Amino acid sequence: MFIKNKDIKPFEKKVWLASPTMHGDELKWMTDAFEKNWMTTAGDNVNELEKIAAESAQMKYAVALCNCTAALHLCVKLAGEKLYGKPMIGHGALEGKRVFCSDMTFDATLNPVVYEGGIPVFIDTEASSWNMDSVALEKAFELYPDVKLVVCAELYGFPGRIDIIKSICEKHGALLIEDAAEAMGATLNGKQCGSFGDYSAVSYNGNKIITGSSGGCLLTNDIEVANKARKWSTQAREAAAWYQHEEVGYNYRISNVVAGVVRGQYPYLSEHIAQKKAIYERYKEGFKGLPLTMNPIVDGTVPNYWLSACIIDKDAMCKQVRDDKTALYIPEHGKSCPTEILEAISSINAEGRPIWKPMHMQPMYRMHEFITQTGSGRAKTNAYIKGGVEDIGADIFDRGLCLPSDNKMTPEIQDKVIEIIRGCFE
Repeated sequence: MFIKNKDIKPFEKKVWLASPTMHGDELKWMTDAFEKNWMTTAGDNVNELEKIAAESAQMKYAVALCNCTAALHLCVKLAGEKLYGKPMIGHGALEGKRVFCSDMTFDATLNPVVYEGGIPVFIDTEASSWNMDSVALEKAFELYPDVKLVVCAELYGFPGRIDIIKSICEKHGALLIEDAAEAMGATLNGKQCGSFGDYSAVSYNGNKIITGSSGGCLLTNDIEVANKARKWSTQAREAAAWYQHEEVGYNYRISNVVAGVVRGQYPYLSEHIAQKKAIYERYKEGFKGLPLTMNPIVDGTVPNYWLSACIIDKDAMCKQVRDDKTALYIPEHGKSCPTEILEAISSINAEGRPIWKPMHMQPMYRMHEFITQTGSGRAKTNAYIKGGVEDIGADIFDRGLCLPSDNKMTPEIQDKVIEIIRGCFE
């Protein structure tokens, strides 16, 4: 490992990318579940969480589930059945149907499409927001006008123009699933992320802006959708005295204990966002003069600043190469790359990570269609795009990285992280 500033001593306690921040109210509601003996997937905490989550997201209904992936799966299943009808047993609701999906995201965004037999078609990323490119989405509908479902994720708590994505979907008669797992509490023109989709999902995973260690919510304004999701999430049991089943169900409901943790976290959402914003602004100030740029903030949006990230200027990149598992670079005076910076951060016992690797570059999805602003093609290699159009997502992945963003990180600790990063460009 090549460390340019050997005078900076490692932190005794690891500095995390993002970790849970507990306040005490969480234990109160967990204890409430224990004392009432509601150690199951029902109880006051589940009921209250659904009320709080819906109100926070400016939606009418929330369905509390074991994780956000379960919420996204039910979103996809609900959308698929609304669009194409109930499938035969053993078939997915989207069997053989193309679905337009965010390209630069975590695979949980689109895995549920595959669960339901759908075929993901990846839409490139826009440089101005790091989210789905609306121009590329329009091109996708020109190429495949029969597509009726779009799954769009909001990256790192910094929203793009999800309103434009929504209007494009409406224009083409398509439904929109909004993956707001990373963007809970962020807004666009005063409207909460998670309230734009026909079906939406938020996450309470251990590293999210608020947490239950796990958990998520499906959000909707349709009571029939909410009731259907609740039924499916409890093994689709029919209203009979015995166990009667007429369709496939899932064991997706949230635990009343976990719901208590999330219930205790919600009052601190605004506080956590303020702490994350302060971290972002300290990085931005500390990086002045360096050839890198922080996550873009789109006009009209208020991020939740969940993860601070940055991208290195093209002409300040040293040589870096990655295969599917390893990365190598050649140090160069005045230049750096994500691999070098991440090694430097790790050397002082702090955690960073690369930007999400785009889905069209993933081994399991490399042969899927990938659509840019002006053309489409199959990503037969990581560099091939029909028409020679620049692959924005791949470029951001190549030059970008996520920085330690834990809201318990002190300014003094962050100053050391900034110093070690500045040293990489010396």
